[in-house]
Amino acid sequence: MEKKKRLYFLIVPAVCIYVAAITFVIIGSASRNPVEPRKLTKPAIGADAAEASSPAQAETVEIIAAEDTEVAENTVEAVDAKPETIEISLTDNAEAAAVTPAAEVAAKTTKEAETVSAPAGLNGMGGADVTPQPEMGIEAPELYYTVYRIKPGDMISTLAENNHITQDTLISVNNIKQSRTIQIGQYIRIPSMAGIVYTTKTAEETPESIAEKYKVSAAKVAQVNQTELGTAFGAGTTLFVPDAELDWITRQEINGDLFTRPLHRSYYISSRFSWRVNPFTGRRTFHNGIDMAAPTGTPIYAALGGTVIATGWDNVYGKYVTVAHHSGYKTLYGHMSKITVKKGAHVTTATKLGEVGSTGQSTGPHLHFTVYKNGSPINPANVWN
Repeated sequence: MEKKKRLYFLIVPAVCIYVAAITFVIIGSASRNPVEPRKLTKPAIGADAAEASSPAQAETVEIIAAEDTEVAENTVEAVDAKPETIEISLTDNAEAAAVTPAAEVAAKTTKEAETVSAPAGLNGMGGADVTPQPEMGIEAPELYYTVYRIKPGDMISTLAENNHITQDTLISVNNIKQSRTIQIGQYIRIPSMAGIVYTTKTAEETPESIAEKYKVSAAKVAQVNQTELGTAFGAGTTLFVPDAELDWITRQEINGDLFTRPLHRSYYISSRFSWRVNPFTGRRTFHNGIDMAAPTGTPIYAALGGTVIATGWDNVYGKYVTVAHHSGYKTLYGHMSKITVKKGAHVTTATKLGEVGSTGQSTGPHLHFTVYKNGSPINPANVWN
């Protein structure tokens, strides 16, 4: 009986110790495995995208959280100072590698997490891989005008230079027929850019056709005139053509350099282009040319290249020659003593037409010189140099 009591007191404590040990092991095991591992699948890039879409080809990153680290549902948290093990599972070759530096792991896993969050096909790339068109990027200043009053000493050339435009611009915008005739106190308009005023001749003209005519930018023509390329203007539409210039004939005419003087030797002006008392009738009449008094026989030359369209006798002008020129100009040479050209002859400023005389209604040897523009007489002094 005594022996049985001893065995009882030995067995009971042993069983209690065993049960306590089993309980401790179970509790410790549960505390060491609180979170299931989470896998992040790296997106496929480039040509491998189609193949990597299959689970067998995907490269995964398995994150095992440390004991004191909380893992959010959709976010990879930065790890603390304790080392964390990152197991990379490569399903193709079943190789695994352990990376332990915590700082490097945090940066890498965060970057990969951001990559995973981007939708497939949106890689965030940029750049303009487009070849610019010839007319792209045209920037023309706004067209506006300022008013200026002519002061003593002002000239078209200096006004143009001071305002960074051309003489053609001032002449065209202000419809100046003779640059020598601007007067002190006269008001003129000065545009904000160089160019000329143009009036369309037909209804088919467009910014492109006008630009081709003046060799300027069609896009700029359209922009300055607040229209679009391809727009057809109606006939008689007045436009501003930026950067355009007058043709040399018009420029020469306006600046008074179109014609040369028909007498190359000494002479004096005995009667100007103006109203006067006619020496033969005694009445006030308008003299439509300039009388250039010179000795008989003084050579007379063509004032501009052209074609002789008439020669002969006139009761007023005596022996005369008429020459047709470009742009609607004609010149008349009267009171000659001799004619040295024939009708139909082509002449230049070096061609001798005849000699000074006193034929017709004349009070003495002189040349009567008239310039016609489209059939109307104009002052020769305004168009010769």
